[in-house]
Amino acid sequence: MKRFHVHAHVQDLQASIAFYSRLFGAEPARTEADYAKWMLEDPRINFAISTRGSKPGIDHLGFQADTGEELAEMKARAEAAEFTLQDVGATTCCYARSDKHWIVDPQGIAWEHFHTLGNIPVFSEKEGAAPSPEAQAPACCAPRGKPVGIPVKSGSSCC
Repeated sequence: MKRFHVHAHVQDLQASIAFYSRLFGAEPARTEADYAKWMLEDPRINFAISTRGSKPGIDHLGFQADTGEELAEMKARAEAAEFTLQDVGATTCCYARSDKHWIVDPQGIAWEHFHTLGNIPVFSEKEGAAPSPEAQAPACCAPRGKPVGIPVKSGSSCC
């Protein structure tokens, strides 16, 4: 079964962890100095936040596959959408090793499809490099599309 994925950039990680932990009624499944992730079951979502990014707000959307077969199915659907697909294949990003591809919708919103294969101790590793701060990519989700663009405003009312 697939899991919906949302990645948001935040300015204050600790305040955001406290807010989302209360909102979700759960602590993050993974916390790092620049990153936190919740793996919720109801609703089934992989919600990640990080301080990596140009400005606060939703960065990208996606689906996390539980199996390679599910990822292949999503790739076939993405190719059928007749938009450019960036097949990354095996990669490291967001403290995980995974297979992934990207597609950008008609509005320019990036969609990530991925199958997580395991955890890694750093945000990202370059091929053949020892894990170190110098080997880390600035962001795994860098320019494949434009951020969703939902601004973060404190105290604003809606609806």
